Amino acid sequence: MKSFILTTAIVITTLACQSFALPFEDDLSYTKKLLAQEPIFQAAQQINILSWEESYAKASSLVGQMTLEQKVNITTGVGWQSGPCVGNSGRTTGPDFPELCLQDSPLGIRFTDGVSSGVAGINAAASFDREAIRKRGEYMGQEFRAKGAHVQLGPSMNMLRAPEGGRNWEAFGEDPFLVGVASAETIIGIQSQGVMAVAKHLIGNEQETNRLVHSANIDERTVQEVYLWPFKQAVDAGVASVMCAYNKINGVYACESDYAINKLLKDQLGFKGFVQSDWSATHSTVDSANHGLDMTMPGDISFNSGDSYFGRNLTNAVRSGQVNEDRVTDMAMRIVAAWYKLGQDQSFPAVNIDSFRPNLDQHINVQGDHKDLIRQMGAASTVLLKNEDNILPLRTSGIKKLAVIGSDAGPNPHGLNCEDHGCNAGSLAQGWGSGTARYPYLITPIDGIRNRAGNAMDITEHLRDNDFHIAAELASQANVAIVFVNSDSGEEFITVEGHVGDRNNLELWHDGDALIKAVADANQNTIVVVHSVGPILMPWSNHPNIKAIVLPGLPGQESGNSLADILFGDVNPSGRLPYTIASKYEDYPAKIDHGLSFTYSEGINIGYRWFDKNNIKPLYEFGYGLSYTNFEYKNFALNQINLESQGDVEVQASVTIQNTGMFDGAEIPQVYITFPEIAQEPPQLLRGFEKVYLSKGVEQTVTFTFKKSELSYYSIDSHQWVVPQGEFSVHFGSSSRNIRGTQKFTLI
Repeated sequence: MKSFILTTAIVITTLACQSFALPFEDDLSYTKKLLAQEPIFQAAQQINILSWEESYAKASSLVGQMTLEQKVNITTGVGWQSGPCVGNSGRTTGPDFPELCLQDSPLGIRFTDGVSSGVAGINAAASFDREAIRKRGEYMGQEFRAKGAHVQLGPSMNMLRAPEGGRNWEAFGEDPFLVGVASAETIIGIQSQGVMAVAKHLIGNEQETNRLVHSANIDERTVQEVYLWPFKQAVDAGVASVMCAYNKINGVYACESDYAINKLLKDQLGFKGFVQSDWSATHSTVDSANHGLDMTMPGDISFNSGDSYFGRNLTNAVRSGQVNEDRVTDMAMRIVAAWYKLGQDQSFPAVNIDSFRPNLDQHINVQGDHKDLIRQMGAASTVLLKNEDNILPLRTSGIKKLAVIGSDAGPNPHGLNCEDHGCNAGSLAQGWGSGTARYPYLITPIDGIRNRAGNAMDITEHLRDNDFHIAAELASQANVAIVFVNSDSGEEFITVEGHVGDRNNLELWHDGDALIKAVADANQNTIVVVHSVGPILMPWSNHPNIKAIVLPGLPGQESGNSLADILFGDVNPSGRLPYTIASKYEDYPAKIDHGLSFTYSEGINIGYRWFDKNNIKPLYEFGYGLSYTNFEYKNFALNQINLESQGDVEVQASVTIQNTGMFDGAEIPQVYITFPEIAQEPPQLLRGFEKVYLSKGVEQTVTFTFKKSELSYYSIDSHQWVVPQGEFSVHFGSSSRNIRGTQKFTLI
């Protein structure tokens, strides 16, 4: 493979400071100080991304000069809080190899200021927009590079298996195909800026409860078709690193699992980069090294323990014959090759952050104009679930009085940023834990609505949740009432209002259901806005006075602006659900398990597949989302290029989409495939989607191509992927339950 050049420029602008939600003077002073700073870095103008072959050739020359101790040193983190980043690898001199800075998080840079805090991964997935997802990766890569971080610890790619899962919001939803596409596009975007991306967590980290000790027992076919699928897309995208999980996989810790790391990742998928542990997820020296772990993070056995499973223990294991030095050479080669691959030997910026000693942080503002992309992505990922009587978009000329109700519409009374966002006060725009980034500012919904409406309507507000009488009275006096509610979750090292990472249930927080009922009982034009980490129960969804339900998810710093763009029709909603919203909790196939060993008993029937297989009607299905306009699907066609199941099979399917409504907008045609009966697959599997922008009256033909990867199933008899013979059905739809047309073909 030939190397190629990507040209990038980071343009730094001052941050527009209107509409800040900054309730306290200390926040305001901090922001003024930040805005006054001049950018003092200069981004690389050319980033040379090498092939793995070229990278290994260069790595061989450097690693070949290293002693055993030097090779071990670069595989061993320097210890928790012993360097400027959340993880720092060891360095060498003579030959020289730098200390690598590994930094959270999947949505932005943790533990520093002057950075953007954008949409969560679950929102990126809800956009169903490949280009926007890649651009999100690009701007994050620019910011990480400008801060001197060699490695971004993301994307998170674990599946939304149990709807209460605490870190579901960091990743991309319940469908392997969607998660795979979003992961690959994110990785390509990040690495286009010369920053290493980290695909995490391999595998089985679908809940926070007992994550350090539990065993996720997953059968072979389910591993292949569901949980490994996105990692295949990540490897194909050239990801530099993979992080192994805390949990055990079929009884063996993930970071010493020969099955997961060597057999699946390195042998089957052909991964060439390095495998790093989650923080303190290393449990041994010999087994971890021999079974594929290449770097232990943050280095110490436990935080600040003063010893490491690698370091001198790994050196001693080599000298005693328990670990072959060739394995250590391979570990070092993988790390150095990834460094060369991303061109980090060429004028990479010096680390200018300090995660644990703010006085040493250089406080460089790297946001550029990224707020514009964040605002666009926030709107693009907002899902319109209900819109009766065309109450949306809001028409300023027809609404004299608008009531905005609920604490989720307003600022956090405790300040802009609580530590790792481990609180749920004010408007929710990201979850909590290591997957967060500090807000440089937060445009709250009430700010966004007021700014957009101007003086065109009288807006009254009640930014509290627990005084239902006042909420109802205010709603009764308004033409339209918008009630804001939320549901939060995060990582298990922080407990928020009794939730230890995973949510205790799928109910709205702060008695949100009762608040909605109080408002809806008092106002015949009620709009519900839900900021949520994932699926919630909606017992109020059919209330006759609730005319619209809007799901902005976790939109980040531009939350209020992107929401106002949707509410007032400046942006036509096009977001789609990346998960299923059930009518009742019992309908979901998997729940949080509190045992120390449990089986993924639903197998390959995760998410909507379970609902389809068991004929369970969801409240809102996977892929669902409304628009302000209408789209017609027509001219369904198949171009069967090769129908030999054992050959280079390729099938092309096409559909014409026409905007038949009154507004310009975007449609997201989705393609689901039903396999021949011999494959024993779920009723239908997502195998394609595209976002199509259409002016009113305009039509466009969209073509999807399916090759072996889309037409195969994993055979437990042959232990390999197989293209089955028989009849396939190709379903074109606007969601998994709204199929507009079907075409069939047969493989022989």
